[in-house]
Amino acid sequence: MKSRQRNREAFSEHSYWQSYSDMMAALLLIFVLIIAITLAIYKQKTTDLDATRLELNAAQAELDSAMADLENSRIEIEKSNEELAASLAELQQAYAQAALTQEELNKAYLEIENARQELTTTKDELQSIVGIRTDIIGALQATFDNSSMKVDAQTGSITFSSDVLFRFNSSTLTEDSKKTLRDVIPMYLDVLLQDRFRGYIAEIIIEGHTDTHGTYMSNMELAHNRADAVASFCLDKKNGLSEEKIEQLQQLLTVNSKSSSSPVYEKDTAGNATGQVDMAASRRVEIKFRLKEDEMIEKITEILNQQ
Repeated sequence: MKSRQRNREAFSEHSYWQSYSDMMAALLLIFVLIIAITLAIYKQKTTDLDATRLELNAAQAELDSAMADLENSRIEIEKSNEELAASLAELQQAYAQAALTQEELNKAYLEIENARQELTTTKDELQSIVGIRTDIIGALQATFDNSSMKVDAQTGSITFSSDVLFRFNSSTLTEDSKKTLRDVIPMYLDVLLQDRFRGYIAEIIIEGHTDTHGTYMSNMELAHNRADAVASFCLDKKNGLSEEKIEQLQQLLTVNSKSSSSPVYEKDTAGNATGQVDMAASRRVEIKFRLKEDEMIEKITEILNQQ
């Protein structure tokens, strides 16, 4: 009985320690599992942390790059703003210049318009003068239609041969020449001095010419003396002009000498100058007129110089 009890107690004690060992082994296993799990979690966390650190580093690098790009963009924007400000200043200056240019254009247009009106007026006046010249020459040609004296169709001048008016190397009118002048001079001057034309006449010119013999100065004196002799004849009231006409003539008369500077050249059968001086034709006295067109020419020149 006692032996069974001891055996029972021994078995109980053995079972207790076996259970205790199993429990401790189980606890150790659990502890090991916990440590293993903890280590696995730690390793995973460490891996994740390293990955996160790498991501953060990459993000930081990207942030730094973005900050650098942002700084470059800021610099470019500031540069663009400066260029824009400069462009705006240039634009404002160009606008101011454009406004000034427009004002200058308006002024130039006004000047051109005024010049155009002046030219139109001048053109009308010139046409009037051209018409007057044509009318005067036509009236002279009609007056001398039945005369041996011919009126130049271009200039309206008449020409006396010096051989008819004077003896060789003389400036004294012959008696025969005086009769010719009494017939011709009043006819010519009556046309020029009539009320219709007189206001357009600037000068009535008596011009002496010689041939090419002799010196220029001696011919100058001879041509002048001959022209002066004809002028004196015209101003003598005994020779056909009224006192009124003589007074009018005195205001317009000019005596010129061309010496031998404008000789007349011989012509061939075709009417072309040969280059050979016609001595007899060169010795002459011309009476011609000049209209008040020099003033018009000066006016046109002045207008053209303003362009």
